[in-house]
Amino acid sequence: MTADDAAQPRPPAPRPGGVSVPAGARPDVPVVNLANILTVLRILLVPVFLVVLFLGDGHDTAARIGAAAVFAIAALTDRIDGEVARRRGLITDFGKIADPIADKALIGAALVGLSALGDISWWITGLIAVRELGVTLLRFIVIRHGVIPASRGGKLKTLVQVAAIFLYLLPLPAAAEPYLLALIWIAVALTLATGIDYVVQAVRLRRGGRAAHAGSGGAGAAERPAGDPGTAGAAAAAPGEGHEDEDVAAS
Repeated sequence: MTADDAAQPRPPAPRPGGVSVPAGARPDVPVVNLANILTVLRILLVPVFLVVLFLGDGHDTAARIGAAAVFAIAALTDRIDGEVARRRGLITDFGKIADPIADKALIGAALVGLSALGDISWWITGLIAVRELGVTLLRFIVIRHGVIPASRGGKLKTLVQVAAIFLYLLPLPAAAEPYLLALIWIAVALTLATGIDYVVQAVRLRRGGRAAHAGSGGAGAAERPAGDPGTAGAAAAAPGEGHEDEDVAAS
């Protein structure tokens, strides 16, 4: 090898299987990254939040302000970790699983805690919990057909839930109770409406998946050569196309 040959830039090393790494791609994102650290922090803040909330008789002014502060910090990490993951390309399978778990654990713990203290009716907590678990279950049921993206309604629902819980945590005067009740009712309405919307999406997605599967052995598949890259590319991209950019936790 001459000196000129050594100075020439070398092509990127191929991946296993003969597929080269595209320019600018990041094939190996470490699990331990800033976005996932924030997600784990949110999970760890849940028991801290509950301990602070139940200090004293659960209605101590200083404790309630402290619990509201811990809840606000935890909720803020939800916004930050999603932005960090998308902007820095730090999306991992761990993050996709842990992020929605962290969000639902935080909101669920807050609702259960407030219901145990008599601030929010148990039926409201139960209704929201059933809806959240139901949507999560739906996602797993139809995952082989595709990903249900988070809708704007789902994101608004989460925002209203967080706002309502935060205000309920604060030691506000009795005069604020009608406004708090109105806000939690809005949260319940959005919870039900978006839950129905996700059911409809899941049914459509499953029907579309079945139709595509039924037609995959027909004339369209026969017209393409077995090694056609268009067919392989479509099959690889369809199940998760664009889902990395969706805030599934806000569904």
